[in-house]
Amino acid sequence: MSYLNFDKKVLVNLERSLQKEMIRTNRAGVYNSTTLVDCNTRKYHGQLVMPIPEIGDDNFVLLSSLDETVIQHGAEFNLGLHEYGDNHFSPNGHKYIREFDCELISKTIYRVGAMVLEKERLLVSFEPRVLIRYTLLESGSPTLLRFRPFLAFRSVNELTHENPLANPNMDECENGRYNRMYPGFPNLYMQFSKAVEYHHDPQWYKDIEYRKEKERGYAFKEDLLVPGYFELPMKKGESIIFAAGVTECKTGSLKATWKKELERRNKRLDMFSTLKNSASQFYKREGDKCYLLAGFPWFHADARNTFFATPSCTLDIDRPEYWDAIINKTAIEEILKFMNGRGNEIKMTGMDEPDALLWFVRAIQKYGHKYTIREAADEYGQLCLDIVTWYRKQNHPRAKLHQNGLLWVDGTQRPATWMNATENGWPITPRTGYVVEINALWYNAMRFTAELLREMGKETSADLMEYQAEITKDAFVKTFWNGVYLNDYVLDGYENREVRPNQIWAAGLPYSPLDKKQQKAVVDICTKELLTPKGLRTLSPKSGDYRPVYRGGQQERDRNFHNGPVWPFTIAAYARAYMNVYKYSGISFMERLLVGFEAEMDQLTIGTLNEMYDGNPPYKGHGGMSYAPSVAAVISVMDTLKNYRKAEEEAKGERLEANVNGKEASK
Repeated sequence: MSYLNFDKKVLVNLERSLQKEMIRTNRAGVYNSTTLVDCNTRKYHGQLVMPIPEIGDDNFVLLSSLDETVIQHGAEFNLGLHEYGDNHFSPNGHKYIREFDCELISKTIYRVGAMVLEKERLLVSFEPRVLIRYTLLESGSPTLLRFRPFLAFRSVNELTHENPLANPNMDECENGRYNRMYPGFPNLYMQFSKAVEYHHDPQWYKDIEYRKEKERGYAFKEDLLVPGYFELPMKKGESIIFAAGVTECKTGSLKATWKKELERRNKRLDMFSTLKNSASQFYKREGDKCYLLAGFPWFHADARNTFFATPSCTLDIDRPEYWDAIINKTAIEEILKFMNGRGNEIKMTGMDEPDALLWFVRAIQKYGHKYTIREAADEYGQLCLDIVTWYRKQNHPRAKLHQNGLLWVDGTQRPATWMNATENGWPITPRTGYVVEINALWYNAMRFTAELLREMGKETSADLMEYQAEITKDAFVKTFWNGVYLNDYVLDGYENREVRPNQIWAAGLPYSPLDKKQQKAVVDICTKELLTPKGLRTLSPKSGDYRPVYRGGQQERDRNFHNGPVWPFTIAAYARAYMNVYKYSGISFMERLLVGFEAEMDQLTIGTLNEMYDGNPPYKGHGGMSYAPSVAAVISVMDTLKNYRKAEEEAKGERLEANVNGKEASK
């Protein structure tokens, strides 16, 4: 049995199977997503979902679903599944599913009597096209397959309803038909690898429900257009491929395309290979540029998440070519434009966040640790110096350097940190003044830049940078250390003493402004009050504002967003801080901590990690189906453990060699 395999007992139980989703991307922004039983539960689900820049910045659902019907001896067995309200499902095709497997690509096995049908799907790399292959494994009688395409042609943030503007007509193309429901959209070509009959019979399927949207307090019903259906016969052992894309393809090449794409896939054999696969799905190529999407299904590329996640989503999974594409060929150009007052020309959002460029310096620091500081200095030393100098010269529009060496930010009217939920346009968590993680990042950036300068032979500049960093260090401890742990933020003498995870970065960054005793105190209070099997809570349960469950309508969820739920991306800094304090004795604890994340591999969105989880058991996942910082953080923990294990083995080897040499010398 493969790492991600689900049997009939799970799949036919809709209370369980509808909670399990999958998402696959093609590294160009196109994705395919639904539940394991092919019942869409989100408005974001679809067989072909893609960006259409000519229409808007959102992704757009073109082909919502494709219902298959098996016909034998005149009897019809519909394999589709839709929810229509009051827990009513039709046509209940899930009862024929025997197995779902996702070791290489998603594969579903259906059994209808003596007939066994295998369904596999994949996306064509860098091209907006989904391929679905059907193989008739067993059949005791002539078999006819019927396919009904459910068309949406809408933004992922909207729902469609029956209307006279929708075009139900299907025009002929090679082995199929194509449709354009509304002007401005591209054509959707639906083709098969063999000749197929098409029967035109336009119907609106009304009031299809999406339970995830209902849970979130959004509109959750829509109507979908089925313009007609395709039919073709199949023989035992035969495979046919269905293709849906915005350009017409040569159907004779579909089998070759399938084979080529299959060879590009890597097996999911364990948690690391599974997360490696997930990490690579965040890549998005646009011409000669490449971005790292913050997640799916509604995220774009933003600076903070890009710089946090890129090292682990590229270097830690042995994909340095994507580090080069994302950082060297895309991000640096946009950073320079932003610093030179041309921010309106960049595509990456959030570059003006106070900590965004500090996360970039941290990314370069990880690059130096992965390779060598010399290489980091040669390639990025001057840019890191320029960034630190840019902050020091008060050029940042949202962060000001005070004489005490600390950065001051204003989060009263617009969120200044990653805790950025708003209500009626105002920050729900208005962290303002001296913010703990921003100043920890600032101190780390100065110390690392000094290290680069020294490597570049600029000793005087390095000495000056370190002197300035010491001023920041003294002010940091004086401002944030309250004798037990670190204040979350300080404003005009007011100390916010809420126990939040933001303090962990002060202990987990390579250059910490804290002494060893203070680092241990931070780790210990985070362990005691914030740690869960999914990461650190955003607020201690001891707080009167603790709201651990991410549920309810938009307003309630926004209020809870950073006041109790767990954000897995915090676990990377926690792991580094914990290992800094407890060294090799912390290895077994970290290994046990990873078990909580491995348990998520077959839950919710299989093979990846959600944006956040409830702060209380059973720690249910919420938010984005697949979130780059969450995936990156766990990969980072695994990399940290690997390095400690390697160092431990080397230390054992050295001790053994010393003992042998000692015995030899005594002879």
